[in-house]
Amino acid sequence: MFKITDLRELIRAVDRSNIDELIVKGENNEKVEIRKKGAQVVGTDQLEAVSTPQVEVATQPTTPPAPQPQTVAPTQVEVKAEEPPAPAATADENLHKITSPMVGTFYGAPSPDADNYVKKGDKVTKDSVVCIVEAMKLMNELEAEVEGEIVEVLVENGQLVEYGQPLFLVKA
Repeated sequence: MFKITDLRELIRAVDRSNIDELIVKGENNEKVEIRKKGAQVVGTDQLEAVSTPQVEVATQPTTPPAPQPQTVAPTQVEVKAEEPPAPAATADENLHKITSPMVGTFYGAPSPDADNYVKKGDKVTKDSVVCIVEAMKLMNELEAEVEGEIVEVLVENGQLVEYGQPLFLVKA
C-alpha cells in the first residue's frame, strides 16, 4: 500500500516538473497514476487571473483482484501551484541554449556544500562543466560545448529536467 506521504511527494515532484503523467506500480499489484490537467485560463476582465494546474491521482490494482468485501474508490487530489516565471524573451540571435541530453535531476554544483559550476555572467569555454544531470544514480557532467557568457540559468538546483529542456542561455 502506498503511504500518503509518498503520494504527496510524488504529486509535488510531478507538479514541479514538465512531466504530464506518471505511473508507478507498487509491490502488491497496486498502481498510482498522476496526471496533470490542463491549465485553466481565466478571463482578462477579472481582477485576478490565475492559471493553476491540477493533478489527478488514482490508485488502482494492476491486475483484477479476488473479490473482497471492501472496495476502494479512486482518490483525487487537487494541487494548486504558481506557474514558474517564464525566462525573459530576447531577440539576440547569438544566444545558444545548453539543453539537457536526458531526463534526470539538475545539480548546479558538484556537491551540496560546493559553489555552483557557473552562474549568470560567468565566461565558459567549450570544455567548461556547467552542471550535473543525475539519471538512474549516475552523475553526468554537462559541458558548455560553446564559448561565451552565461546570460541566464533557466532551472533550479534539484529540479527534474526533461530531455531537450533548456538549462542555460549562453551569449556566444
